[in-house]
Amino acid sequence: MGSESYYDVLGIPRNATETDIKKAYRNLAKKYHPDVCKEPGAEEKFKSINEAYSILSDETKRRQYDQLGHDNFTNASKGNYSGSGGAGFNADFSGFGDIFDFFGGGGRRQSGPQEGDDLLMRIQITLEDAVFGAQKEIEVMHTESCPDCEGTGSSTKKTVKCSKCNGTGQIKQVKNSIFGQMVTQSPCPECGGRGKIPESPCRKCNGTGRTKIRRKVTVNVPPGIDSGMRLRMEGYGEAGDFGAKNGDLYIEVYVISNPKFDREDDNLITQYEISPAQAVLGCEVEIETIDRKKVALKIPAGISYGTRLRIPGEGVRRRGNYGNLLVRVVIATPKKISPAERELYEQLLKAEGNPVHSSSSKSDEKDGRKKRGIFK
Repeated sequence: MGSESYYDVLGIPRNATETDIKKAYRNLAKKYHPDVCKEPGAEEKFKSINEAYSILSDETKRRQYDQLGHDNFTNASKGNYSGSGGAGFNADFSGFGDIFDFFGGGGRRQSGPQEGDDLLMRIQITLEDAVFGAQKEIEVMHTESCPDCEGTGSSTKKTVKCSKCNGTGQIKQVKNSIFGQMVTQSPCPECGGRGKIPESPCRKCNGTGRTKIRRKVTVNVPPGIDSGMRLRMEGYGEAGDFGAKNGDLYIEVYVISNPKFDREDDNLITQYEISPAQAVLGCEVEIETIDRKKVALKIPAGISYGTRLRIPGEGVRRRGNYGNLLVRVVIATPKKISPAERELYEQLLKAEGNPVHSSSSKSDEKDGRKKRGIFK
């Protein structure tokens, strides 16, 4: 499908409603169904239509697609991809969460080469990675075409027609019942529905045409990604049959919580403590951003506890747009004060017309005397 957006595939605007999406899909699916349309490329067009509909008809996937953009959503990486054979290899995927869940290949198998299954992998990233984007190297173990037989399953790299199904890939069975004869069709057990078998089985892959491989893959994590979003790496899933496409690798992202910053949509939230005097009179403080820059922030006089002040452009980066850093102001009441500070607070209470409690005053005086070593 290339870089054509899913909206363009269905011929609908970005603000299309659910009804618009369904209507466009039905019309295009009828037009380009392989059983109906015999134009060149109709089958690929039909697959693109189904792929676009599967994303745009799902509210969560559509929101993620709109947030990340087509390229970031459909291809996490086109880059480094290296590795070696998997013989004697014990995968250690610690730190990358739950590894591979299969979610492809569940439907009825039809004749002809079958595409490979998709794989799902989960990785953890920091909030900094989610804000700015990052490159992550992960290890993947999946099946690939056997290099010895080039995926044919044959040491001669040639295949012959299956004699059991006569090359159809299907076996028909006729059963008699009270309603007459019933004909059922199932994939040929000899060739697995391919219609062909290896001329001479390859010793490396035992005629399957596939081998288990460990690969190191570099994943481009785009800025603005959030927990639960998935990146797709086209063709990095399980190997398909000879002549068929590989499956895709889906990478589900989990963002680890940050001790200093929380995320709210595209904004980051942090907290800063000030004294009661600073809250009353106002002040200027220095705030550290998530990329460790120091930014001056003016706190207005008379600010209330919990008020959020905005620092523009220091939030989440996504598709050229920058969120904000929201600073939640917390007024910290001191638990212990010096005699000089107590005297000033007492003067303030008197100026406000409020009484000074002698019990608390004596208690604090006693605490002060203890510090000076007058008595224990």
